[in-house]
Amino acid sequence: MSLKQSVFFTPLVELSTTKFSNKTKLPNLFFGKSKSRNSGKISFSHNGYPYFTAPRHPLESELPTECGEQPPMPTESGTGIGIGIGIGIDSFFEGKNIFITGGTGLLGKTLIEKLLRSTSLGKIFVLVKASDKEAAVERLTKEIMNSDLFVCLREKHGSTYEEYVKSKLIPIVGNICEPNIGMDINSANKIMEEVDVIVESAASTTLNDRYDFLLDINVNAPLRLMRFAKKCKNLKLFVHISTAYVNGIREGIIYEKPLIMGENGRKHDDNDEISSSLFPLDLTDEMNLAMKACIASKEHDTTKELKRLGLERAAYYGWYNAYHMTKAMGEMVLNETRQDVPLLILRPSVVESCYKEPVPGWIQGNRMYDPVIISYGKGQLPAYLADPDLHTDIVPVDFVANTTIAAIAKHGITRKAEVNVYHVATDFVNPLRFNEMFEYIYEHFRAYPLVEYENMVKMRMFDQFSDLSKYLRDRVSERNAVLGEDAKIRKQNKARVAYAEQLCKMYEFIGFFKARFHTGNTRALLEEMSEEEREVFEVDAIKIDWNKYFVDIHIPGLRKHVVNGTRLSV
Repeated sequence: MSLKQSVFFTPLVELSTTKFSNKTKLPNLFFGKSKSRNSGKISFSHNGYPYFTAPRHPLESELPTECGEQPPMPTESGTGIGIGIGIGIDSFFEGKNIFITGGTGLLGKTLIEKLLRSTSLGKIFVLVKASDKEAAVERLTKEIMNSDLFVCLREKHGSTYEEYVKSKLIPIVGNICEPNIGMDINSANKIMEEVDVIVESAASTTLNDRYDFLLDINVNAPLRLMRFAKKCKNLKLFVHISTAYVNGIREGIIYEKPLIMGENGRKHDDNDEISSSLFPLDLTDEMNLAMKACIASKEHDTTKELKRLGLERAAYYGWYNAYHMTKAMGEMVLNETRQDVPLLILRPSVVESCYKEPVPGWIQGNRMYDPVIISYGKGQLPAYLADPDLHTDIVPVDFVANTTIAAIAKHGITRKAEVNVYHVATDFVNPLRFNEMFEYIYEHFRAYPLVEYENMVKMRMFDQFSDLSKYLRDRVSERNAVLGEDAKIRKQNKARVAYAEQLCKMYEFIGFFKARFHTGNTRALLEEMSEEEREVFEVDAIKIDWNKYFVDIHIPGLRKHVVNGTRLSV
């Protein structure tokens, strides 16, 4: 493969390789069995966090045992969640201009809709990958203006809806993977003169994509955008949408701290000799490795080789996959090169459909758990690789959009040349176990089957892949015995087993994930919000009813927007 076929370039800045060293030992959380989450009652609150006595919250052991002992909580205001005087969300966004990348994605689109419906902002410049201005307008119309997500905005403005949206949304032809973000000089100059906030939401979210692709879009692209941001005359804030899983394979409580250039994702454990002996993560070296792999591999083996390389490098440095690793590297490069640009990093956990507004259940594309849910509903995934008593962390996309908007207002007002990190997650205040989640999923499909003849059984969970595989193959043998020994049926069932095994293996890391994302900054944000701001911009994860979300909101939305409402015959 020639160098021209490589999709990335080495950054034109010199990055430091200061090795991160942190010997603080975090607790290894193992959670015992308990009663259903719904049986618990809030016992007391500490720094705005409710803690449960029944069932016992997994982090309750880390609460102070004496009145004077306070655990480290990086909140910015007092204890308890009272009603604040207000952040000033309306006043901050009034007349402000936003430049957003990834505006046609799940979160980007939700963010645009909420800003248009609930603030009096000026314009939103939307970077659109298109051949020309006409194609960009067409794509913006099709993917944003005509989206089901904008139904409330459409009702609000009636006959003037199209005119209103066109006056607010300005399509900008460009590509974050090209020099100068692929923009023409006139568009670039206009944005540099007028923009107040840049939101970088574009990314590749494929967990095990080619390493060179992930490096380009998740590392080089943020760097290009930060270079551009430094030229913007009135910029108040640079916003980067990351993921909570940039923290790697660490366990215990993960605090909202910026990543340091060169650090790895391994456990901060005194006994972890591998972590302490690793060379600092060097971004330029990683890009050179990917480039050499492109050159050395044969044409038909390039994709396979670069996917293998990504998995290998992620495992070596302590991340579950190349997506998490490159998102971490993206954070590092932004923090390293920003100079005096105020940087806000949002780290959502697993983002799923809207909970409350504008359209409960609205979702775009097959998200993290959705292939698992759909496959289970089809009868193709009767078992899963996970500890039933461990917790999973899911956050509805409207909560992520609202938290992003509130945090932008807070830090856009202060304009301090600092880095602020927010975990947008739910488990710390509203825990959800795997056995509960699958019980709710079973409850939905038992009442509303997705497949005509499938007899729904509850999801079996295994902690060993070999046991899972044997169970799946036994189920297939039973199915073959019922349906006959037809060669075509046997082939289909064999493919189903392979698919189920691949799906479980891909998400194995999250089924045994023993870290919890601290959300102290989000709780502090909630405390500062006025009552009106809380009503308009819901960020309080305590209010999520998980049973209602899965049974009545998320899965119906998934069936409508992804499966397209059809009842399948398999």
